Amino acid sequence: MFFSRKLKKFKNVKHCFFSRKNGFSKGIYKSLNCGKGSKDNMKNIQRNLNLVAKKMNVSSTKLILMHQTHSNKVIEIKKNNYKKKIYADAIITKVRGISLSVLTADCVPIILFDAKNGIIGCIHAGWKGAFNDIIKNTIKKIKKLNSKNRIYACIGPCIDKKSYEVDLAFYKKFIKKSHLNKKYFSKKGELKKLFNLRKFVTDKLIKLNVIVDQIDKDTFSDKSNFFSFRRSRKLLQKDYGRCISTVSLF
Repeated sequence: MFFSRKLKKFKNVKHCFFSRKNGFSKGIYKSLNCGKGSKDNMKNIQRNLNLVAKKMNVSSTKLILMHQTHSNKVIEIKKNNYKKKIYADAIITKVRGISLSVLTADCVPIILFDAKNGIIGCIHAGWKGAFNDIIKNTIKKIKKLNSKNRIYACIGPCIDKKSYEVDLAFYKKFIKKSHLNKKYFSKKGELKKLFNLRKFVTDKLIKLNVIVDQIDKDTFSDKSNFFSFRRSRKLLQKDYGRCISTVSLF
């Protein structure tokens, strides 16, 4: 379990970036796999989610998950829609007593809190979502609820630059969008680059006047604490688990 130093100072917000430890799943999913999209035993996944809900002091029906598709779609959770299936990569709410969650396995989990207006949120920021403005869209939606804000964001465990190898086509896509994106890449051989997803995401938040802190952990190399899509692929595993990050307002 990992926590933001900045968010911990607020008594009306509870949050946690959960590791993969202390759950019920077995094998490659050991042990706190919260990914309903994985091929893990569904009973074990539900037991894991019930455990997370208990830790967050909410009922399991109020632990809100998204159906994540690497989109730039943001949804506001209200009292009348939290039980529906949510197709989005970011959610925000002013509703107390529900826990907003994001699932990751290398992508960036971001937890948000607007301290002035009592709004919380979470973002699933993979490279596609971040590239296509999921962060900007989320902050915009918070500001639409109230334009005077003091927004905090904690960027959770994600893949580190040293572990994120990409090809030249990936690199060129970013450079085509903006020449300034060069700073997020470093060379690795003739045909490969290393991409700094954490910095790419951080800079986007800072540009939007968000106060940022970090849980600087590499999901790829820290196999005892985190699931990793890239690591599972490298090990030729058939599937992978997902870690959960969650936030609620009281």
